[in-house]
Amino acid sequence: MEKRPHLNILLCAPRGFCAGVDRAIQIVELALEKYGAPVYVRHAIVHNKYVVEGLKAKGAVFVEELDEIPETDSPVVFSAHGVPKSVPADAKARNMFFLDATCPLVSKVHVEASRHHEEGHEIVLIGHAGHPEVIGTMGQLPAGAVTLIETVEDANAFTPKDPETLAFVTQTTLSVDDTREIVAALKARFPAINGPHKEDICYATTNRQEAIKAVAPLVDAMIVVGSPHSSNSQRLVEVALRNGCKVATLVDRASEIDWSLYGDITSLGVSAGASAPESLVEEVIDAFAARYEVKVETKTTAEENIAFNIPRVLRNLEAASGR
Repeated sequence: MEKRPHLNILLCAPRGFCAGVDRAIQIVELALEKYGAPVYVRHAIVHNKYVVEGLKAKGAVFVEELDEIPETDSPVVFSAHGVPKSVPADAKARNMFFLDATCPLVSKVHVEASRHHEEGHEIVLIGHAGHPEVIGTMGQLPAGAVTLIETVEDANAFTPKDPETLAFVTQTTLSVDDTREIVAALKARFPAINGPHKEDICYATTNRQEAIKAVAPLVDAMIVVGSPHSSNSQRLVEVALRNGCKVATLVDRASEIDWSLYGDITSLGVSAGASAPESLVEEVIDAFAARYEVKVETKTTAEENIAFNIPRVLRNLEAASGR
């Protein structure tokens, strides 16, 4: 039998599910338990197709817009990314029973943006065009009240109506380093700009990027388990490449691994985006263990013990199920 090459696997910790994703999935599962199928979900509850497929198998029905839902008494769940104000207004107009699974840290950004608007500030949102979280945040305010800035170049080209009444908020899943550069560019041009009291980029995004920064210089290659639609997962790959890792790729699951990239490596870093289940991380490690003699170690850079409350109507059920 051919001797398998040795491979050290460094597992990044924290990785995978964050408290907001955990809460969103719980809301759908508890709604199915309490009300039975179908439970309608507007947009992918989190950006991971295996999580979505698992919930579909239990009776969740995913739609992109409310008008795809027939007249129903079944619950409708809004995804973790948040929704424009027009969505709950539309649901109320149609007498729908809805549960909001928006991550509380995204809701915090919505509140900040609304407060700035009420105080007469012109608002800049640092984020990625078309991302559901950005659509939801911009949709908290009237059209034209928020300007989206994606890059340092955008920040340098931006002309406000009044530089003295500017404020900024950010998407929660951005690259910490990229965002710092954009904020620095805005502050250099507009010293009076108001920022959040506390960083908008969420603790989980920050922690996962810090873990990657610690592991990337120590390994020959890095694999991030996550969806190509997941902003925070894509940022992890970028952070790995920027911090000294020559090969870093994003895979949804083990079957997507391009083995030609990993021929003679002796060390591998493994992480996962905030919407990727741990079972898919284990699947990737097993795939490497079938080809290499693996030794797995965990590199921990932060401890996470944050949990968010679920909606009151589901809480008794949560306690009964021992979650």
